[in-house]
Amino acid sequence: MFTLASEETYSNGQIIFREESPGDWVYVILSGSVEISKMIGKKKFVLEVLKEGDVFGELSFIGGIKRTATATAVGEVTAGIIDRDSLDQEFNKLSSDFRSILVTVVRRFKTMIDRVIDFSARTEERVTKSLSVSYPDKNSFLKAYTGNISGGGLFIKTSTPLPKGETILLKLQLPGISDPLKIKCSVAWANKKEGTKGANPPGMGIKFGEMSDRDRQTLQNYIKTIIQS
Repeated sequence: MFTLASEETYSNGQIIFREESPGDWVYVILSGSVEISKMIGKKKFVLEVLKEGDVFGELSFIGGIKRTATATAVGEVTAGIIDRDSLDQEFNKLSSDFRSILVTVVRRFKTMIDRVIDFSARTEERVTKSLSVSYPDKNSFLKAYTGNISGGGLFIKTSTPLPKGETILLKLQLPGISDPLKIKCSVAWANKKEGTKGANPPGMGIKFGEMSDRDRQTLQNYIKTIIQS
């Protein structure tokens, strides 16, 4: 039986933790059910529904990574937070080699998830269009131009891409729209080297995250208009 640091109660539909959020607490379901889901583009995909006795949040603890999915209460849920000290003690009982293997497996699994999501997001229609964008880099805002764009993300051509996994607030200026769209994004991949014969230019793939419903609708209407024309 797990040693619990505390117990928490969640109402139906309440978010326990969100995908890509920091945190490494490990939970065990004492009563109720928990939905585990991921967002691909603007669509939610339910991966599984956990039941009483199931553990979740363990990947972040083992791999030291951000949350790989969103956990949502289904009905009223009571979850126990497993005591961190007892977890650390048990984990540290393993040999250093075996701990390294576990961490490597978790991080490789996270990379595979990211690649599947990026591939799935690319099923949306993409358009080639040069648009003005700006994003923070250290203490300043950089201005750049997109190479192509879809409802799930865009490509920014730059010789100084941000590191993969970094989150930014992107400002995207669409023609005919006075105010730029403000989109919380993450860097899906980065390439600093020029590819053979102009292929794979230096730049970074940006994955769209949170944005207002109005900005999302504006973006979708713009892409639809470009495709139709």
